[in-house]
Amino acid sequence: MKRRNILAVGTAAGGGACLLTLTTAFKTNTKAEEKKHKLEPGKTETEWNYGTLSADDTGRIAYNGYAEGSCMYAVANSIIQQLADRFGEPYTAFPVHMMKYGHGGVGGYGTLCGALNGAAAMIGLVVPDKKDQNALIADLFRWYEQSNLPVYSPENPVTEYTPEPSKAGSPLCHASVSNWCKVSGHGSAGKQRKERCSRLSADVAIQATAMLNRYFDCEYQTPMFSGETSNTCLTCHGKEGKLENTSGQMSCTACHTKSIGHRLFADVHYKCIEEKE
Repeated sequence: MKRRNILAVGTAAGGGACLLTLTTAFKTNTKAEEKKHKLEPGKTETEWNYGTLSADDTGRIAYNGYAEGSCMYAVANSIIQQLADRFGEPYTAFPVHMMKYGHGGVGGYGTLCGALNGAAAMIGLVVPDKKDQNALIADLFRWYEQSNLPVYSPENPVTEYTPEPSKAGSPLCHASVSNWCKVSGHGSAGKQRKERCSRLSADVAIQATAMLNRYFDCEYQTPMFSGETSNTCLTCHGKEGKLENTSGQMSCTACHTKSIGHRLFADVHYKCIEEKE
């Protein structure tokens, strides 16, 4: 073997051994899994009372409400309307028309899915405790990311078409719609997509009320749905990681993928970054 080749082999072997040593030495600890714990409503007095809601009524009102104000309005109105019928004020005076702003990911901007936005608003309205709000919203959003939707089937559909279910992989409207378009073969502006989002709104409203029903019956344990994807990334990128350059709980892989370089050199790279002064 020529001397040049011997040197190349030796350098590669040495570099590989060094990389292996560094990667092992600097490897991060895996972020601990979230432990299940029971959520119970506190004794905080509020005029925004909650009572058990039925899935059938919730789904029907949400589905029919989509045509009036789109996704966020459909979900919020399905809950407000039923609670107004049961308790009267302050629900009868709730300005539910404001929820129309959430259509198409907030004013058509394609960000947070309006159905999730409306459901989160209703959780915030009837659950005073911030930690419980956060836990319920995280579970709802993860369910949305991981589930094949829609599954709701209306008695009197606006459009005689059964939308193909798809996995959103993200709480963002544009990602959710794009993934559905890819699965269904339909465009984002057609009546098929509107039917899909009408039924999706019903699904989200039903899921949100089912969670609230269990919460106020003191039967809710969180987390219900795994945050494994985001937890893995936050090992390095979260507040206790080497980079500490992001926050949040949404699934990372919907928008970000790990390159080969990231997988091979990330641990070493992060260790070598100069600490902030």
